[in-house]
Amino acid sequence: MLKTTLLFFATALAEIIGCYLPWLWLRQGRSAWLLLPAAASLALFVWLLTLHPAASGRVYAAYGGVYVATALVWLRLVDGVRLSPWDWAGAGIALAGMAIIAAGWQRP
Repeated sequence: MLKTTLLFFATALAEIIGCYLPWLWLRQGRSAWLLLPAAASLALFVWLLTLHPAASGRVYAAYGGVYVATALVWLRLVDGVRLSPWDWAGAGIALAGMAIIAAGWQRP
């Protein structure tokens, strides 16, 4: 379960970076060269999703919980926005959902 969770966090980070870099280009007038590492990051994101040992729908469902928590940590660390107790509660609930779905992968 720990390996799966860490893989999900790496996957979420790759997706967020792949979307954040074009955002910098479009919204903050940064260099269009940011699109190259963004494309590489999104390709990494897709590849990382294939490393999970479950059917794609289950992987996507469980991944969603980790994505929510990772996006909130990104919001705090990169965007500098203070998280509310509601943010933390939502992240905890999302992660609990991921854990429940991923725990079921080993059962028929």
